[in-house]
Amino acid sequence: MGVFNELKPSGQTKIYVIIRYNSLSHFGETTAGLEKDAAYKTAGAPYLNAPASQPAYERIESSLLKAFTHMPHLVAHAQKPRILELRQYQSATEAAGKKKIEMFNDEGEIDVFKRLGFMPVFWGETVIGPLRPNLTYMLTFDDLAAKDAHWKAFGSDPQWKKISSVPEYADALLVSKITSTLLVPAAFSQI
Repeated sequence: MGVFNELKPSGQTKIYVIIRYNSLSHFGETTAGLEKDAAYKTAGAPYLNAPASQPAYERIESSLLKAFTHMPHLVAHAQKPRILELRQYQSATEAAGKKKIEMFNDEGEIDVFKRLGFMPVFWGETVIGPLRPNLTYMLTFDDLAAKDAHWKAFGSDPQWKKISSVPEYADALLVSKITSTLLVPAAFSQI
């Protein structure tokens, strides 16, 4: 499980939580287990039973992501000071979103990231959640300078230029919006 705060928060505090489930039934079993867990209920009472006049949060926004075939498992990198970049690519249509996923999986874009020393945590397609269709992925960097250096290398990489020059993979056709959120892990985060 990963728990993160924004590197440079603005406005209301946001907490990002990433939990890996092996299947939908694993999700259901985990949820049911928590509902029966007395220690969890006791330790979490201030949060779980917060009164409406003093809620523990304003809103919860959740998404269910399906792992990309070329990176089917979440990777937790070394527990050291680091930043993470959570990126989301929104597409105007489902077909455009699938084409962008194809670019990552089948055309080798994920391989470019790995070869250049990016430390990916996951790539996933949002199957339930807001702002669909979209894909979301997370990368780990030692610091902001390392992030900038990696993205500079990515932008000038010959293999990336070859992939992105294919007319059917033009961002103008496949991506309607890109968001990037810089995060830092909470002290107890496993990612």
